Amino acid sequence: MSVDMLQIPDWSDLGGFLPETVMFGAFLLALLGDLVVRRRPVVPFAVVMAGALTALALSFAGLDAPERTILGGLVVVDGMAAFFRILFSLIAVATLLVSWASEEIMGRSRENKGEYYALIALMTGGMMVMAEARDLLMLYLSLELVSLSSYVMAGYMRNSLRATEASLKYVIFGAVSSGVMLYGLSLLYGLTGSLTYAGVRDALAAGAGDPLSLLTVCVLLLAGLGYKIAMVPFHFWAPDVYEGAPTPVSAFFSVGPKAAGFALMIRFFYTTMQPAVDRVDWRLLIAVLSVATMTFGNLVAVRQVNVKRLLAYSSIAHAGYLLMGFLMLTAEGLQAILFYLLVYALMNLGAFLFVVALNNSLKSEHLDDYAGLGFRSPWAAAMMIVFLFSLTGLPPTAGFIGKFYLFAAVMHEGWYWLAIVGVLNSVVSLFYYMKIARTMYFTKAPADAPAVPIAPLHYVTLVLLAAPTLFLGLYWGGFKDLADRAVQHFTAL
Repeated sequence: MSVDMLQIPDWSDLGGFLPETVMFGAFLLALLGDLVVRRRPVVPFAVVMAGALTALALSFAGLDAPERTILGGLVVVDGMAAFFRILFSLIAVATLLVSWASEEIMGRSRENKGEYYALIALMTGGMMVMAEARDLLMLYLSLELVSLSSYVMAGYMRNSLRATEASLKYVIFGAVSSGVMLYGLSLLYGLTGSLTYAGVRDALAAGAGDPLSLLTVCVLLLAGLGYKIAMVPFHFWAPDVYEGAPTPVSAFFSVGPKAAGFALMIRFFYTTMQPAVDRVDWRLLIAVLSVATMTFGNLVAVRQVNVKRLLAYSSIAHAGYLLMGFLMLTAEGLQAILFYLLVYALMNLGAFLFVVALNNSLKSEHLDDYAGLGFRSPWAAAMMIVFLFSLTGLPPTAGFIGKFYLFAAVMHEGWYWLAIVGVLNSVVSLFYYMKIARTMYFTKAPADAPAVPIAPLHYVTLVLLAAPTLFLGLYWGGFKDLADRAVQHFTAL
């Protein structure tokens, strides 16, 4: 059994940890600012926004930085880390813009508005660390940091019974899945005698563990990580939490922690568990989970009449599509996953933003209340059509290109039947996405239907999300190159 060498961090490590340091610093400053300037949430909002934009700039600057391990070997900084830093910073900026004009977050009856923005900074920093962890201890701590912050954000509207129920369910499911994953990590440590990814991989390559024990470890770890990405059968929390939480929080959950879960899975399984998955029927296991996830999410979404709940099941289905690329553990599959995560963040945030913008006026998420929105709020409805087309995977949107790369990667490995299942599921998704479009354009609004004003900031954010969703459907080369560069500079350990 290997013994991990103790490495002492030094101050030079902070140079490779700047985006995370900025976000954690923004969290502390936002809390202090909220304490000093009560009833003025603009201070924590401005602090976190400045932190997110600074982290974004630092992440772009670090794209070509040399790969290295820092903080005593607990964290690795490479192309993959830079890619996810950029993605999480963009998600944080979009969420902040969505939240500032949302009545659910900034309404007169809301309390602790500053703490909400501080939690976004904390979660963003935690998600970045999830993408960089190279030690089982750091893996678990970063996952718990994001999870605990999520529980608080889900129950932010504490006077709402729906939000309280969502938060409680989230805590219960999260505690169970976390315990299951921790048990899997303890078994892995018992088999390999190491906490570092390098030590675990070397022990597995040397033959540690029999196929049954390795399969058990893989299943237990997938249970914990599958909960984070809302993979069937660990998805039960997602519809209730997305429906009960404030809509900006649901939007954040649907892209941020989900992408962080995939980042952690990529780092762990692509580098550490590769010797183990070669000794178990890994591909069939992931293929079955992928089919179950996308099929369940799409079929149940067909029956939904609450738009937030519909998007929640849609989010489950998209986790199934992403798992298609994950089953191969190849560079091509990884490139497809990264590009699709970027595309998914744009189109899913845009769809949820549309719900946020309408909820300010309609105070409803029921599909029937969207009747006639194509004429009552034409520009916002038109941008929602862009997001729905992209979520379906129709050209000329970014969603089509993203699914094309996923399906092509699967077919390149000979899994034609899985690609066919993915295409059929996309056809099913067309039905319920277009159900929203049909209601907006072909269902007449009641005579007493209220006007639907959209906050100017929401209009701006919708444009900022809809424009690249269309642009990437026509000129995707630059963003695909970003994903390819991340894979090229992906440190094995």
